[in-house]
Amino acid sequence: MSSENGPEQVGAQDAPPEQLALIRESVRKAKTPRAKPRTWRGAALAKELPVARVLVDKGALHLDRYFDYAVPEELDADAQPGVRVRVRFGAGRHRVRDGRREGGGLIGGYLVERLAESDYAGPLAALAQVVSPERILDEELLGLVRAVADRYAGSLADVLQLAVPPRNARAEKRDSPQPLPAPPAPEPGSWARYEQGAAFVAALASGGAPRAVWNALPGPQWTQELARAVAATLASGRGALVVLPDGRAVARADAALTALLGEGRHAVLTADAGPEKRYAQWLAVRRGAVRAVIGTRAAMFAPVRDLGLVALWDDGDDSHSEPHAPQPHAREVLLLRAAQDRCAFLLGGWSCTVEAAQLVRTGWARPLVAGREQVRAAAPLVRTVGDQDLARDEAARAARLPTLAWQAVRDGLRHGPVLVQVPRRGYVPRMACAACRTPARCRHCSGPLEGQESGSALRCGWCGREEGAWHCPECGAFRLRAQIVGARRTAEELGRAFPAVPVRTSGREHVLDTVSDTPALVVSTPGAEPVAEGGYAAALLLDGWAMLGRPDLRAGEDALRRWLAAAALVRPQSAGGTVVAVAEPTLRPVQALVRWDPAGHALRELAERAELGFPPVSRMAAVAGPPEAVTGFLDTVELPREAEVLGPVPLPVTAPGRPRRVGAPPPGEHWERALVRVPPGRGAALAGALKAAQAARTARGSDTAVWVRIDPPDIG
Repeated sequence: MSSENGPEQVGAQDAPPEQLALIRESVRKAKTPRAKPRTWRGAALAKELPVARVLVDKGALHLDRYFDYAVPEELDADAQPGVRVRVRFGAGRHRVRDGRREGGGLIGGYLVERLAESDYAGPLAALAQVVSPERILDEELLGLVRAVADRYAGSLADVLQLAVPPRNARAEKRDSPQPLPAPPAPEPGSWARYEQGAAFVAALASGGAPRAVWNALPGPQWTQELARAVAATLASGRGALVVLPDGRAVARADAALTALLGEGRHAVLTADAGPEKRYAQWLAVRRGAVRAVIGTRAAMFAPVRDLGLVALWDDGDDSHSEPHAPQPHAREVLLLRAAQDRCAFLLGGWSCTVEAAQLVRTGWARPLVAGREQVRAAAPLVRTVGDQDLARDEAARAARLPTLAWQAVRDGLRHGPVLVQVPRRGYVPRMACAACRTPARCRHCSGPLEGQESGSALRCGWCGREEGAWHCPECGAFRLRAQIVGARRTAEELGRAFPAVPVRTSGREHVLDTVSDTPALVVSTPGAEPVAEGGYAAALLLDGWAMLGRPDLRAGEDALRRWLAAAALVRPQSAGGTVVAVAEPTLRPVQALVRWDPAGHALRELAERAELGFPPVSRMAAVAGPPEAVTGFLDTVELPREAEVLGPVPLPVTAPGRPRRVGAPPPGEHWERALVRVPPGRGAALAGALKAAQAARTARGSDTAVWVRIDPPDIG
């Protein structure tokens, strides 16, 4: 056994002479020690442009600016504008060694530009690491992100987190496919049904930039029409971007594009895709290998090269509004992109929002509609059942369906599936007095009482206590009725009424994509309606008053949008398609449904908003938080002179265990909300003032939350 491996260690002074000579020779041959990458202490700086301007990944508003760092010589080649980097952030001025600032925690960021010298007079910390040489942030994307941050009073870092997906090393190492040549210009196809449809497609194919608000005809052709618009844009040598509300719509558009153009010409970007697949698709778009993109709101920042068309389907859908700060809406982001890139813009849907109507009224976009003959040929027959009809209908008082709806279901089942739209999921979400319709409330917490599937006693939806001896506090009655009957309860009652017919449900727990053309009852909540092969034979729109009675400015617009989405899946009137809406026929949204006139309804809503000074005619922001914090914030913010503050007013308290909406108070806390309104043209000033006030609060270290949102979707 040698002495080195023995039980006793031998000191260096006792080492044999040949061993010492070997150690000296090893030290003599060793290279000069490299500087530590975390601080690059003692490392030489880049000879040219030794300063890197970095956007650090910090979403705090008071840190929404660029920071300068020194570029070590060894990172000079990789430290190019647009790459991901890691830097030391948070070191104080007193932590300086050999003219280099040290300390702070490692944090990610993006290198924006290289400079010859810094505006900062003090010592600079060095870049710690270039994460990847892939240049993912160019001037165009950075300009878009800055515009979105300014519009929504947010930080650049927060918007970049929405715009750039997380890095995946395996996807980054793979080469993207070679770009395919431009396809030939497509024929107008079903676009010929619209008065200016063929001209719109021709303008895209010739390199033009038309802007249109598209009221699509009912039926499944809308995916083929979107695909032809994308193909026409690609034929002109430009790129296209289409944003859709959900994965089901993306799948249909994906199939239509593949059928028209083949594989490899478009990328699909959705948030539910795996990190590797999503980043690989995003890189293919960034590198220019793919010129067309479809996806959900995760795709609204897609870095499409030579952008020629941005399109959005169903802009009234809630899913187009981003829940993460600063909560931009896909419609507004695409409007910014259309203005920034001077490209074509297409806003389509079966319905028409007030914002879309304003684009047409101001002349920024042109209407893309079909003539009345085409609308009548494509739309189903719409019939209504109002309160007077229900009062005269004995069957309606005793059963779930009025006589007219019963007949429509019976006749429709002879020819195919029948769709039943129910405003709420579940069994019996809410109960009320059968005599005076006073909502049934829990005696302990005043929460809503709900019926159970087992038929047992009522149970509170907030505290869970059972109520076995309820009576109405207003009239003293003991009988209850369902305020809104849920989808599962409706399916159960229809199953008993039509025992030989299969009943399928589509809702939050399980959403169906398609159903066959065989006779069946399909009970669905709004937005979860599956597509029937060949279209539904009939559709029932139940409990319309529940959708119209919501205390929200958009209640009528949203109800009409959901009704039209369901009715568009029904066969045309010439093929026997019938829609029965259980709603008061004199109401404006119901009349718009009967006439299939969403644009007219939106224009009338816009005129009323203009008289009242409500969005989108004005710009509005919501400020919410604890009462003292909201009052203090409004006292300190320097609002534009034209600003008008409405409120503050108390917000509903979030019950423990209930889902919390974006901007709602934490469970059990009492918050207030104020609305700040400015006239057109002053939205940027309002956003800037609110952002400056929030940045000042953050810099002071205020621990009380104040929630600010520009263009809140629900203002009551």
